[in-house]
Amino acid sequence: AEEAALAAAIRSGSIRHVVVGVEPYGGPLYQALSKGGVIARFGVGHDGVDKAQATARGLLCTNTPGALDDSVAEHTINLLFAAARHTVSQAAGLRAGEWAPRMGAELKGKTLAVIGCGAIGRRVAQIASRGLGMKVVGCEVADLDVARIQRECGFADVVKDFTAAVKGAAFVSLHIPSLPATRHFLNGERLGLLPARCWIVNTARGALVDETALYDALVGGRLAGAALDVFEREPYVPTAPGKDLRTLPIVILTPHISSSTQEACARMASRALRNIRLAEAGEYGQMDLLNPEVVEKF
Repeated sequence: AEEAALAAAIRSGSIRHVVVGVEPYGGPLYQALSKGGVIARFGVGHDGVDKAQATARGLLCTNTPGALDDSVAEHTINLLFAAARHTVSQAAGLRAGEWAPRMGAELKGKTLAVIGCGAIGRRVAQIASRGLGMKVVGCEVADLDVARIQRECGFADVVKDFTAAVKGAAFVSLHIPSLPATRHFLNGERLGLLPARCWIVNTARGALVDETALYDALVGGRLAGAALDVFEREPYVPTAPGKDLRTLPIVILTPHISSSTQEACARMASRALRNIRLAEAGEYGQMDLLNPEVVEKF
C-alpha cells in the first residue's frame, strides 16, 4: 500500500527522482518513474531495491557508501559495552526500584570476531583493537590486502574460514551484506560452531540471522546472549510462534537505529541529493551507481 501511494504521488506530481528508505520496493515504483529517473537509497544497504527491474526501466539506482560507517560502528561498540556490563537489565531494574548489582566483564583482552571486513567491519575492528585493547579476528571471503588492514585497523588476523574466525571469540559481530546467498548466514549449523557462552551482535541486516535457530540456541544456554539492531521483519515480529526474542532477558534489542544519528543522516541526505544532481547533469560516472549497466540505455 505504501509503495502504491508513493507511485501515485510520483505520477500526480510529475516527480522525476525519489529518495527511498530501507523498505522493499517490488513493482509500482519502477512503473511510475520515467527513464533516467533516480532511485536514491537513503543509506548503504540496497536489498530492498530491485536493480534488475530498475535497469529494465532505465532507472538509475544509487546508495550512500561511507556515509554511515562511523555511526553503525559506534552502535556496534555500544552494544558490546551493553552486553559486557548488563546495561539494559541493570538500568531497567534500578528504574523499577531494585538494587541488584551484577558483575560485568571488561572488553580489554577479549576476542571479537568481525564477520565481514568491509568499511564498517574495519572501523569496528579499529575501535575495538586500538581503543579497547580487544583481539580482533576478521572473516572475509573476498581477497583483501590483509597486511594493510592489519596495520590500519588492528586485526590480529583475517581468515576466510568462519570456524577459524570465531574460535575463542567472546563476541561475534556481523558486517556482511544481505544477499540471497547470505540469507540465514548465521543458521543452526553455524550457531553450533560458535564458542560456548559467546555473544552475537548484529547491526548489519536481519536476514543474516535465522532468528528461530538463534532463539533455540539462547534458550538452550549455548550462547551468553544476543544484541540485535536489525530483524528479519521490521517492526519486529517473531519468526515462529512462541519464540519471541523480546521475552529473553539475555537479548538486547534496538529498533534499527545504528545509522540514526544526526551526523550520518546529514551525510546520507547530502550524498543522495548529490547523486540526483549528477544524474541531471549526465555525470553518471561520478554517481554511486548500483546498476552501472543502465547507463548503456542512454
